[in-house]
Amino acid sequence: MALPMAAPLTAQEANSDIDVYGSALTEGPKVEGMITARESDRIQVTTENGQATTIIVDEGTEVKASGGFLGLGSKALNTAQLMNGLPVEVETLQFQGGLVAKQVKLKSSDLETASMIRGATQQQFAEHRADIDENTAAAEALRGRMGTIDQYNVRGVTNVYFDSGKWNLTGEGQREICNLATQAEQMDNALLLVVGYTDSVGDQDYNQVLSERRASRVVNYLQQECGWEPWRMLTPTGMAEADPVADNSTAEGKAQNRRVSVNILVSKATEEG
Repeated sequence: MALPMAAPLTAQEANSDIDVYGSALTEGPKVEGMITARESDRIQVTTENGQATTIIVDEGTEVKASGGFLGLGSKALNTAQLMNGLPVEVETLQFQGGLVAKQVKLKSSDLETASMIRGATQQQFAEHRADIDENTAAAEALRGRMGTIDQYNVRGVTNVYFDSGKWNLTGEGQREICNLATQAEQMDNALLLVVGYTDSVGDQDYNQVLSERRASRVVNYLQQECGWEPWRMLTPTGMAEADPVADNSTAEGKAQNRRVSVNILVSKATEEG
């Protein structure tokens, strides 16, 4: 998305940092969300409810990343590291009818993830997905024996939901996943298909990887905590923002679309045979 260019500063403004970043300016709102567009000296931050705000950033903007034990450590960054897909908290000042970023706070772990998504090679992606690819050969062989997806009956579906930009499971999500696995264990020849999704916030590349990470997290939990055998899974996948179940123009709709769908499948040939 192209953003408008910043208005040129007057000579007085250009020569006096205090007029732009000092106490003479009125405090603006605190904006918390995800960077969804970046051009030159401006970023667009979209909140969880879908509101987009354009904010000016330049050498006067302080950028801090927190990390380490309990998030107590912090380090200074520069504005060049503010990229699409990065969750941020921005303290602003009002300036010429717009907003200037006084300070941008972010998490080091989020920066690492966004950087990986932006510039990773296929090898780096493979390293992050190793946990869901270990059993691909067995899953593909099983799928070959049992046919294509339209040759399955769906015997149960559970959706688990995620916060914006996140892929960690809630306690409720963990319980629902294991409950589904227990249900599937009672069915002969049942397989599980895991599909991850996102809402419409963020660009396509970011959402593709985010949906895959959500699917991967669910697969890991199924196998490591719920005792589901790896060979009884079809290849998991991420679908980004495809197949929304609700309207992405509302916060409620976005929350419903940030999901992983876990499906119990049984071969039609097995049931009919």
